[in-house]
Amino acid sequence: MPAIIVLRRLLQGMITSLEGLLTNTLVFLCDFLLTIYNRITPDRPVGRVVLEGHAGFGGKWPQYVPPREGDSRCSCPALNAMANHGLLPRDGKNIRFNELSSAIRRVFNFAPTFCFFVPNYIANALGRSYRTDYFDLSDIDAHNCIEHDASLTRVETYENPDQGKIALPLVDELLRCGTGPGGDLTPADLSRLLGKRRVQAKASNPKYSSAFIHNMFGSSNASTLLTIFGGKLNDVRPLLSEERIPDGWEPRVRHQMGLTMLEFNCTVLPVELNIKEEVDGSIARAGQERYVGASQARKNI
Repeated sequence: MPAIIVLRRLLQGMITSLEGLLTNTLVFLCDFLLTIYNRITPDRPVGRVVLEGHAGFGGKWPQYVPPREGDSRCSCPALNAMANHGLLPRDGKNIRFNELSSAIRRVFNFAPTFCFFVPNYIANALGRSYRTDYFDLSDIDAHNCIEHDASLTRVETYENPDQGKIALPLVDELLRCGTGPGGDLTPADLSRLLGKRRVQAKASNPKYSSAFIHNMFGSSNASTLLTIFGGKLNDVRPLLSEERIPDGWEPRVRHQMGLTMLEFNCTVLPVELNIKEEVDGSIARAGQERYVGASQARKNI
C-alpha cells in the first residue's frame, strides 16, 4: 500500500473532522445568540410573518399543482409542498443545497442556523458539497439519511421504496389523534403515536433499523407540526394529505430571526423523551414472535 495514499487519507479525514467541528461550533453559537435576539425583540406582526416581496406574503401562496409523472418527491411533506407551489422547482430536481436553505427560511421562518444546518447535514450524508452541488428531492430518501423507519406519514421503505408516496391511512390516523381544542395536535399526542408506530414498524418489518439519531429525526418531523404549524388541524390536514400550503396560512412562529434549533429542540426533546414504548419493552419485544415461532416449529420436527 503506497504510503502517500495512507497519509493523504489520514490528513483528509483529520481536515474534514476539524472542519465539521468548527462549523458546528460556530452554528450552535450563532443559534444561541439568535435565540437571545428573538427574546429581546418584538415578533413580526400577524399577517406579516412572510416578508413583503416574497411568495406567501399576506397568506397568498403561488398556485398549487400536484406532482406529475416523472417529478421527484421525497418523504418530507413540507419540501414536497414547496415544490407543489413552485417555491422549489416544480419537478423537484436540480436543487442547490444553499438555495434550499434560503427557500426554507423565506417560507417557514426557521432561523438561518437551522436552514444551514439541515441542508448541510444532508449534503454531507450524500457525499456532496453544500456550496456547489445539486440534488433531486428523492435523493434525500437514502435510507437512514433523513428518511427513517416508523414515519407518521409513510410506510416502511421495506414495503415501498418510493418514499414520495403519501400513506393516507397513516396520515388519517395522525389527523384523528389530536386531543387539543378542536382536535388540534399536542406533544403528548405525537409521543403516543410515535411510540405506536415504532412498535408496528418493528413488528412488521424484519429489516427495521433505528438509532437515537433516527428517532430524533422522527420527533423533529413531528415537532414541526407543533411549532411552525402550531398543531392546528386545519393547517396540518392539507399539508399532510395533499402536500399543499393552505390559503391564508403563515408560520405560527413569528420571531424576527425565526425558529432557532435551541428553541425547536425544546419541543423535540419532550416529544421524544415521553415515548413510553422506548422504556417499557414494547419496541424491544416487537417482531420477536416471528423468530420464536420459527424456533418452536423446528423443535417440533
